[in-house]
Amino acid sequence: MKNIWVNGMMGVVVGDALGMPVQFWDRAELKMNPVKTMQGYGTYHMPPGTWSDDSSMAWATLESMKEKGDIDYADIMERFVEWLYDGKYTPAGIAFDQGHTCEDAINNFRKKKDYRTCGKTGKMDNGNGSLMRIMPACLFVYEKVRRKEWDLKQAIACIHQVSALTHNHLRSKMACGIYYFMVKNIIEGSGSLSERLQSGVDEALDFYHEDIFNFVELAHYTRLFELDEFAKCEEDTIKSTGYVVDSLEAAIWSLITTDTLEEGLLKAVNLGEDTDTIGAIAGGLGALFYGYDSVPEEWRKQIIKEEEIIASCRIMEERFAV
Repeated sequence: MKNIWVNGMMGVVVGDALGMPVQFWDRAELKMNPVKTMQGYGTYHMPPGTWSDDSSMAWATLESMKEKGDIDYADIMERFVEWLYDGKYTPAGIAFDQGHTCEDAINNFRKKKDYRTCGKTGKMDNGNGSLMRIMPACLFVYEKVRRKEWDLKQAIACIHQVSALTHNHLRSKMACGIYYFMVKNIIEGSGSLSERLQSGVDEALDFYHEDIFNFVELAHYTRLFELDEFAKCEEDTIKSTGYVVDSLEAAIWSLITTDTLEEGLLKAVNLGEDTDTIGAIAGGLGALFYGYDSVPEEWRKQIIKEEEIIASCRIMEERFAV
């Protein structure tokens, strides 16, 4: 499939669904009983192909962009409220696995209706809850830049604001910015996945180095600066927690040390701990490169509401086809 919306969005969903049953398992447990295929009835006792808050919030963002034809931050937040309280954009009609930072931000918005101030700003609020859902915003921004409707500063400002809806600290916003540059270079770059990811990192560094106030936060991402060296890291040096830096590192490391999407996703989720989100982060980037059709058919056919999500992706692709 050449549809970047299908590849990116469904990569997030399948990675999420693959990791969700073993969320919070530690690495030692997974060494003894590794994930080998799509499975269910684990941590949340849900059937195979069930995805979590990661995909729900990404889908809510996608639906907002599809219906509004733009990035409408207040509308995205309204949809997050519908997800959390009404079970919309979920596999089975009920929200589950929501993170505290996302829940607090949604409740802040619900009370004050101000998308500019609802997101959490503390250093301890740098979980992976904005990075996990940023893919559709990255694709939208990419298309706006490709069509020369936005410049790069507008693009990154938008990515930062979509992050800030829940995670409004620069470290989280920067993770989403780095992810955007990776998305951009996977789509339009050449060479191996590692080479395209490196090009994305290089562009991100060029952008963030323009402002000295970015330097302190950018220092948290130094292990990603040289991916050839990062690929040499031993597994026991890779953390797979819900901290945004750990999650991004774990996802990228899993992709640059494997040769197929299936191998990359299995490696990502078998790192343990925040398995669904690391799977989702890796899945979005990996599927953009390898294609969603490279996901084993046995996995794809189990994804709940696959056809509904793909239908929205196709509408977005058609909208930007010219």
